[in-house]
Amino acid sequence: MTASVSGKVDPVVRRITAADIAEALTEGLRDFQAMPLYGLSFALIYVLGGIGIMLCLTALGLVYLAYPLAAGFALIGPFVAIGLYDVSRRRETGQPVSYGAIWRTITSRAEIGWMAFVTLFFFVIWMYQVRLLIVLLLGLNASFSSLRDFMNVVLTTNEGLLFLAIGNLEGAALSLILFSLTVVSFPLLLEREVDFVTAMITSVRAVVMSPLPMIGWALIIVVLLIVSALPYFLGLLVTLPVLGHATWHLYRRIVVPVPSS
Repeated sequence: MTASVSGKVDPVVRRITAADIAEALTEGLRDFQAMPLYGLSFALIYVLGGIGIMLCLTALGLVYLAYPLAAGFALIGPFVAIGLYDVSRRRETGQPVSYGAIWRTITSRAEIGWMAFVTLFFFVIWMYQVRLLIVLLLGLNASFSSLRDFMNVVLTTNEGLLFLAIGNLEGAALSLILFSLTVVSFPLLLEREVDFVTAMITSVRAVVMSPLPMIGWALIIVVLLIVSALPYFLGLLVTLPVLGHATWHLYRRIVVPVPSS
């Protein structure tokens, strides 16, 4: 164990395997089945947010940003799912579960707000860099009447293929960085009184200690969220709750619990 700057003992991280991920997913599904109303309601907020943004893009003639938006939604998933972490935490410890109790827990953790800022900052950076690539590779005045028109240009022109390659590489890099910073951070901040910097360092340590299983978990999250977002984000009504609950259970396998006094 090591001491943090504040004098508190830093969280202890354990190695995990693919079996831990499989078990976490199974437990996440059980939580969703046991308390589906909470999972559906939190996911509905996520879905309505996506639909709202899509409507705004359509009204502004920017519907071609739908694809990067769907990919970018994977970036803010850890923040949106924080309520689901608390549902699993309360169910695990036998505490009463209610929207009021969940809200009070989240709002009482000031450091969660800073982590939310980090997450949203990455999302904004992602959307801005997509727009920058469109300007640089597809033209300053690039305009597309529909998503199909945009995809036709991207998939059938050299400039479009270059845009797709660079955009996916940049997106993968941003996703990996943010995943490393947040996969453990939000659950840790929910459970313990630590600062958000310590939470991010702990999260990165978890990824470094078990790189292959953690990268595998990241790929599962990204693929499932993107596929679920394609049919008007409706698939997220099931995918997000299961992944959210599973993330909590994976966190419990990664970070050693504090010994009871």
